Amino acid sequence: MRLAVLASGSGTILDAMAHSGLPISLVLVDRPCGAEKVAADHGLTCVLVERTSFGPDFDRVDYTRQVTERLSAEGIELVAMAGFGTVLSQPIQDGYGGRILNTHPSLLPAFPGWHAVKDALGYGVKVTGCTVHVATLEVDAGPILAQQAVAVEPDDTVDTLHERIKTVERDLYIRTVREIIDRGYVL
Repeated sequence: MRLAVLASGSGTILDAMAHSGLPISLVLVDRPCGAEKVAADHGLTCVLVERTSFGPDFDRVDYTRQVTERLSAEGIELVAMAGFGTVLSQPIQDGYGGRILNTHPSLLPAFPGWHAVKDALGYGVKVTGCTVHVATLEVDAGPILAQQAVAVEPDDTVDTLHERIKTVERDLYIRTVREIIDRGYVL
């Protein structure tokens, strides 16, 4: 399976994936970011499909078409989002529905969205964790593929808890992607 990783940030998940030996065929970023250097350091092909607007004039459908066309042109069969900051729309589902993976720092369906760790702490949970799921148009609502729990410590802050979750999350995501590639299908 030809795997693409979509990233927007520092590239820590991408780095872990590359170090693990996952067969990454393409890295796609939506803005200049640290993931570009990570890709270069690992000798991975990286393309920038730049999101030029973050305002109300952003054309999400057109941008999603550009991303989808680039993935298709590279023969990509499986997409793994790794901190990709742009929510994509229908064209990605038309081309890759059921083959887009994402990771999230909570035990979904609890605490979806951008502030999952903060929300979990605010709610006072004793256990949270991470989830690998199929990405759908509804954010953090796709079928769950794998989960792993992480205990909340009494002195945790958003940063300390998020760091512990990220350690577990990287391993769980890599194992899940590897299992999918080995069997040749997602679900």
